Amino acid sequence: MIRPPAVAGPFYSASAEALEEEVARCLDRSAQPRPTLAAISPHAGLMYSGPVAGSVYSRIALPETVILIGPNHSGIGPAVSVYPEGSWQMPGGTLSVDWDLARKILARCPQAEADTSAHQGEHCLEVQLPFLQSLRKSVRPVQIVPIVLGTRDHALCRAIGDCLAAILAQYGGASGGRPLLIASTDMNHYEADAITREKDRHAIAAIEHLAPNELVTAVTAHRISMCGIAPTLAVLHAARALGAASATLVRYATSGDQNGDRSRVVGYAGFTIE
Repeated sequence: MIRPPAVAGPFYSASAEALEEEVARCLDRSAQPRPTLAAISPHAGLMYSGPVAGSVYSRIALPETVILIGPNHSGIGPAVSVYPEGSWQMPGGTLSVDWDLARKILARCPQAEADTSAHQGEHCLEVQLPFLQSLRKSVRPVQIVPIVLGTRDHALCRAIGDCLAAILAQYGGASGGRPLLIASTDMNHYEADAITREKDRHAIAAIEHLAPNELVTAVTAHRISMCGIAPTLAVLHAARALGAASATLVRYATSGDQNGDRSRVVGYAGFTIE
């Protein structure tokens, strides 16, 4: 089962060589990578959110397996869609699905379903792959477990997070090869830059506090159109259950920082969780 790229070209360079150069421009070469329990990364085109995502990935010593959790933008497929096996093609390489870990998640999480339909045209996880591919090109390639959530039900997000934590607790710590959790989300959408920054600071504070309930309150009270609140909630619950002590905002930006249009922007925030 091979998934071809869905957004190569519009979201990132379709040429392997050009993509490598694009990723290199986004990375922070001064950062010191370190073992990390979880991260939160945006998912717009690399020309917009790439510098934020690159700042996050530059600070992570990537393990052999990454669990990617993002929102289902299309509405196709089940509420919790786990891509069960096979590989995802990218310009210049292929990333294999860790079918053994995917099977464990499907066996332990009754809400999760093996499904590929929700992933076929979905961009939120695919745009993470250029960084995963580039940063481990000199060693064994990263394996992935792609999951998309077509729900915002907080109880379900908590259940998924607790399930993932129970599975990951069976591994060693982050420095011992435990799979990395990555939530994919953009922040507020399509309002003026100043309004978006003001709204997003409330969601950012909740994430920095490792407080999923506070995040739900902030998004609701301030009407923040944060598309990936569900994966962020799931990862926050999993991280708390695994003993996370801190969440650090690595970088924040808006699309206006890239294209100069401050009238109608999208916010991007990147975090590491340890």
